[in-house]
Amino acid sequence: MKWNNVKLIYTREMRDQLRDRRTLFLIAVLPLLLYPLLGMSFVQIAQFLRNTAAKVLVVGTDELTDHQWLPPLLAKDGFDAGLFYKKPLDRDNLKRISSEELAAAQEDSPRESPPADAMQAGSAALASGQVQVVVFFPPGFGARLQQARESLIARRGDSAAEGTDLPKPQIYYNSANEKSRVAQLRVDRMLRNWRNNVMQTNLRDSNVPLNAAHPFDLQPLDVAEDEQRDAAVWSKILPFILFIWALTGAFYPAVDVCAGEKERGTLETLLTSPALRREIVWGKLLTIMTFSMATAMLNLGSMGVTGKFVLTQFQGLSPMAGQSGMLSMPPVVSLVWLGIALFPVAALFSALCLACAAFARSTKEGQYYLMPLLLVIMPLMILPMSPGVELNLGNSLIPITGVVLLLRSMIEGQYWQALPFVLPVMGVTFMCCLLAIRWAEEQFNSESVLFRESERLDLGRWLVHLVRDRSETPTFAQGVFCSGLILMLIFLMNFALPSPSANAINFHFIFQTTFILQVVCIALPAVLMALLFTSQRKKTLLVDKWPRWQFLLAAALLALFVRPLGIYLVIGIEQLYPISTEMKVQLDSLSDIFKSTSNPWLPLLMITVLPAVCEEIAFRGFVLSGLRRVGHKWWAIGLSSVAFGLVHPILQQQIAAAAVGMVLGYLAVQTGSLLVCMVFHAVYNGLAVAVAQVSEQASSSAAHSYSSWIFSGKDQFQPWVLVVSVAGTAAILWWLHRLPYQHNKEEQLQEARERQFAGA
Repeated sequence: MKWNNVKLIYTREMRDQLRDRRTLFLIAVLPLLLYPLLGMSFVQIAQFLRNTAAKVLVVGTDELTDHQWLPPLLAKDGFDAGLFYKKPLDRDNLKRISSEELAAAQEDSPRESPPADAMQAGSAALASGQVQVVVFFPPGFGARLQQARESLIARRGDSAAEGTDLPKPQIYYNSANEKSRVAQLRVDRMLRNWRNNVMQTNLRDSNVPLNAAHPFDLQPLDVAEDEQRDAAVWSKILPFILFIWALTGAFYPAVDVCAGEKERGTLETLLTSPALRREIVWGKLLTIMTFSMATAMLNLGSMGVTGKFVLTQFQGLSPMAGQSGMLSMPPVVSLVWLGIALFPVAALFSALCLACAAFARSTKEGQYYLMPLLLVIMPLMILPMSPGVELNLGNSLIPITGVVLLLRSMIEGQYWQALPFVLPVMGVTFMCCLLAIRWAEEQFNSESVLFRESERLDLGRWLVHLVRDRSETPTFAQGVFCSGLILMLIFLMNFALPSPSANAINFHFIFQTTFILQVVCIALPAVLMALLFTSQRKKTLLVDKWPRWQFLLAAALLALFVRPLGIYLVIGIEQLYPISTEMKVQLDSLSDIFKSTSNPWLPLLMITVLPAVCEEIAFRGFVLSGLRRVGHKWWAIGLSSVAFGLVHPILQQQIAAAAVGMVLGYLAVQTGSLLVCMVFHAVYNGLAVAVAQVSEQASSSAAHSYSSWIFSGKDQFQPWVLVVSVAGTAAILWWLHRLPYQHNKEEQLQEARERQFAGA
C-alpha cells in the first residue's frame, strides 16, 4: 500500500467535503450556534419560571385546635414553618386552603347536587384539579389521641398502652397528576415531622428521655473532596457525550463519501485510478475520522463554554444564590484523556460507518443505517453508567465499554487502579478497529456491493423469486435470517412454555423442553428454509457425500484433545464473569436431577446426540453455507460461531460455545461433511459428562485412585494432560489445514481478486 496515494485521496475527500456548505454547517457552524442559543434560552426561561404552590385541603381541623398540648401543625397562612426541612422554600410549595375558600371557589361551577360534607367536596375538588392533596383527620381523632396520651403517661410505657387503637389520618391524592404526586410526598414528609413532634411531647410529659426513642443517630461523612465529586459526575457524562458526537460526526460524512459518490457518478472514476482499493478505503477513512474528531471536540467545547455561562448565570439568580452543591466545570486534565480516547474510538466508528455507507445504494438508504448502529453501540456506552459496574479485567475486554470505564477512572484520578487494564482495553479496541477496517475493505472489494442499483420492493414478486429462482445454496441474507429466526423462536419459547414450580421440575420436563428447543426452534427452521429456498438441499446441509473414515477418527480425537482445554476455558471465563448465586443453584439442581434419573442413557442422549444433530444441521449446515457466500471462509466461520454461541442461555456458555463453534466451523469447511461435525459435537458433549463424573470420584477418593494419574482435583488435570491436549489439537488442526477443501464460487472469485491486487 502506497501512503502517497492515501494522502492524495485524503486531500481530495477533504477538499470535496469542505466545499459542501451543508457539511460545514453541520460540523462547524451548528455546534458553535446551537449550544449558546440553547443556554441563553434556558436561562431566559428559568428567569420566568415561578414555583406554583400546591393547594392542600385539610378536613377535620377542629380535632387539632381543641387540644392545646398538640404541637402546632397549622399556621395562619398555611402550615407551621418548623415542620419543613428547607423552611422558606418548602413551605412556599404548599398552600393550605380552608373548606370555606373551597366552597367559595366551587360556587361558580355548576353541579347537579351540592356536596354532602367537606370530605365529599374535597374529593370532588381533587378530581377536578382544584386542590392537589386532601388531608382528612377522622372524627374523634383528637379525643383518641388524648386518650392514648393519658394512657401512656399513667402507665409510663407499660405494655397495656400499646394496645390502644391510635387514629390514622388519611392523605388523598391523584397519582395520575404529576403535581398532586409531588405534593403528596411533601405533605407526607411534613406530617411525619409533626408525628415526631407529637411523640417527643408525649415522652417529655411522661418524664422519659427523648433519646429513648432515638438512642443514636447515623452521621455519614463524605471524605471525597469537591473536585473528586465533580470529577465522578463528569466522568459519566463526558465520555457518553463525546462518543455519541463522534459517531454522529462520522456517519454523515461516510454516507456522503460513499453513497453520495454513487449518486453523483464519481465513484467509478475513483475506482479506475491507479490507487488500490485498500488505499481508497484508508483515504476515505482518514477523512471520516477527521470530521468525527472535529465534530466531537467542537460540540464538547461549545457545550463547555455554554455550560460555564449557564452555571454563572444560575449562581447569580436569587433563588439559587448562596446554595452549595453547584457542579463546577470539569478539570482540564479530563480534556487530555478525552482527546487520547477519542482517536481509537473515532477510528472504530469511522470504519463501521464507512462499511455501512458503502453497502447503501443511496444517501437516503444510508441514513437509515444510523439507527441500527446506535442500537448496537448505545448499550455498550450505557453499561458503564449502571450501578456496580467497575473497571476490571472482564469489563475491560468488552468493546467500547472498556474504553468508557478506563476513561472514567482516568478522569477521576484513579491512575494506579486503571494502569493494569490499559493494555487489555487498547488490545481489544485495536482488534475491533482492524476488523471494522477489514470489513470496509471487503465492501469496497465487492462490485456487487459498490454497484448495487436502487430497486422497488414488490413483496409478492420477491417471494415468488425466492421459491422459483432458487440457488444451489442459501444466500448470505438467508443465512443471517435463519440465525435471527432461530434466536427469535428461542426467545418466544421462553414465554410460551409454562413456568413450573420448583417441585414440578423433573427430568421429564427438562427433556421435553430440550426437545422442543433443539428440534422445533433450531433444526426445523433450517430444514424448512433449505427445502424452500435451495435447489441442492444435501449440498446446503453438507450431507451430499459420505466422509472418509480418517475424518471421523480425526473429529473424535480432536474432541478428546479439545475437551480439557475447553474446561479450563470455562474456568477462565467464570473468573472474568462470575456466575450468579441463583444461576449456580439452578445448575446444581439440574445436575442433581440428571444424577437421580433411573435410566442413565437418557441424559446422555439429551446432552450428546440431540444437540449434535440439531445444532449442526442449523449452524454448520444451512447458516454456514449461506454465510460462505460472502467470499471468505473465516468471516463465515466467525459469524456462524457467534450465532451458535447466542443460542445458549448463559453468558459464560455463549463465550465458550462460540470458541468451540470456530473449531466446528473449520471442520465443516475443511472436510465438507456435516457428519464429521456431529461426531465432534457428540464426543465433546459426552466427554463433559464423563469428565464431571470421573473428576468428582478423583477428588473424593484416595490419592491412589485409578483416575488420580489424570486428575489432580475437581476440574483440574495433571500437567501432562494439558501438554498432550495442546499438542494433539495443534497436530490435527495442522493436518486439516494441509487438506484441500472445496471452494464455492464466491470464495474462488475472492481469491482470484486478492491475487490480482497482490500482483498489482
